Amino acid sequence: MGRYVIRRLLQMIPVFFGATLLIFLMVNVMGDPVAGLCGDRKCDPATAAQLKSDFGLDKPVWQQYLTYMGNLFTGDFGKAFNGQKVTELMATAFPVTARLTVVAIVFEVVIGISLGVLTGLRRGRPVDTGVLLLTLVVISIPTFVTGLLLQLLLGVKWGLIKPAVSPAATIDELLIPGLVLASVSLAYVTRLTRTSVAENARADYVRTAVAKGLPRRRIISRHLLRNSLIPVVTFIGTDIGALMGGAIVTERIFNIHGVGYQLYQGIVRQSSQTVVGFVTVLVLVFLVANLIVDLLYAVLDPRIRYA
Repeated sequence: MGRYVIRRLLQMIPVFFGATLLIFLMVNVMGDPVAGLCGDRKCDPATAAQLKSDFGLDKPVWQQYLTYMGNLFTGDFGKAFNGQKVTELMATAFPVTARLTVVAIVFEVVIGISLGVLTGLRRGRPVDTGVLLLTLVVISIPTFVTGLLLQLLLGVKWGLIKPAVSPAATIDELLIPGLVLASVSLAYVTRLTRTSVAENARADYVRTAVAKGLPRRRIISRHLLRNSLIPVVTFIGTDIGALMGGAIVTERIFNIHGVGYQLYQGIVRQSSQTVVGFVTVLVLVFLVANLIVDLLYAVLDPRIRYA
């Protein structure tokens, strides 16, 4: 196990550098960061030259990247164009999005897996058909429609929640936004768990456990569910980074000042340091989540061994 972890960590190094390089090139080459500082009016040549010199944009792209990576390893992600350090933006944004992501993951695990097991064990019955239709509807509706509808009904019309999340962004305020963020992924988890449980329910090891007279609850929890959860864990693990980076719509609807909000502001204002800094951290989140998922395989299935 130790050798496998070390090998995976070493493999993450070129992936990290490759991903950050692509992100840096796309942000700095495909747009003009200085243009966003002058608003609708075009910067005069003298002002544009001074701004490029102040932010190091007058240097070759490869030199900008090396400078950025050198500062990155010292904990310096640069400054946004408003003069605020990117690390300060991260300190306020990532805890909020982390709480929102945790709420969304809990909904996926608790509701998604429970419904998946229920329908997988009752394949072809009315409850199975009903859940399949419900998940298909959820997948078909865009997130912004679900979010706006729940905000209108629960927040404006019925007054059950606050239409906008406060700056503190407590867990109770994030329940509905977390459900909106997790809605599509929850539907996929339900359908994936259902398919996996239905397939493994006909496996030989389950028939053997039934023939031995083991209790039904033990067969499901110790044998059927553990093997069925491997593809589900893979999906949820990769979905963590996607939820953190893809919360732009949800955070905009409920006025949550998290990672999605800061990325949106950075894109609109063409603040390359902000966008590259936040996406760099999200790359690390993806890599760590994938490593944890691979290690969980051995916990779920003892037959899996790492060389």
